[in-house]
Amino acid sequence: MTETRVDPHVKILDADVAARAKARGIDVLVYAPHFTRLPAIRERAEAFTDDELLVVPAREVFTGPWQTRKHVLALGLDEPVPDFITLEGAFEAFAEQDATVLAPHPTFATVSLGASEFERYGEQLAAGEVYNPKQWPYQNERARELVESHGLPAFGSSYAHRRATVGEVWTTFERDIASEADLLAAFEEGAPRRVEHRTGWTHTLRCRAEFFDLAWENTYEKVDRVLLSGMEPTHSRHIAYEGRFDDVRVY
Repeated sequence: MTETRVDPHVKILDADVAARAKARGIDVLVYAPHFTRLPAIRERAEAFTDDELLVVPAREVFTGPWQTRKHVLALGLDEPVPDFITLEGAFEAFAEQDATVLAPHPTFATVSLGASEFERYGEQLAAGEVYNPKQWPYQNERARELVESHGLPAFGSSYAHRRATVGEVWTTFERDIASEADLLAAFEEGAPRRVEHRTGWTHTLRCRAEFFDLAWENTYEKVDRVLLSGMEPTHSRHIAYEGRFDDVRVY
């Protein structure tokens, strides 16, 4: 039986990341960095795709205001969708593009989809994450319970913000995935899969390192730069979006 190891969510991508993924037996990476526009993500993903590793571009869209933002992971986008638009506006944009939508780290802090969002948008979700190194074991278990209670397929990812985390978690699909289209089909069709991760004290240390990497994401410096300037490449007020999302932007 052909199997494919997929890491459905990493934040960093360079030669070291690609080499580490290959060394750990990862076949597919989904690259979705923060505050980077889709064309740039696509270009970098293509640059690191070769016969051993497929890199698929994606966007983790920040919806709603910063204090209560909800992260949603979208694959298969044709056109860019900005950050800091309403959750409803984001899902409408995803539906218009027939994107494949995943729920990363559900129930985590205030940045994730919870039970009410699963109730409202569950039919538009292709899968929910049940294992993420940034989360503590009880948080991963809570996420698993939510995903399973709504009958959604599961996935696990490294959610790597640090190079050392690449290859710590993956989702093994029981089919061959050789292209972006193959990956989207695997998610949309609910293809059989296993969520797997490394074990032992090294894995635990890398998980804790990822957790504490959250600090900078919530500093005033970052909030000020992202929200007040309006010049982040993915800010809904950025000139690149030509006002197309003005009716659903929150800043």
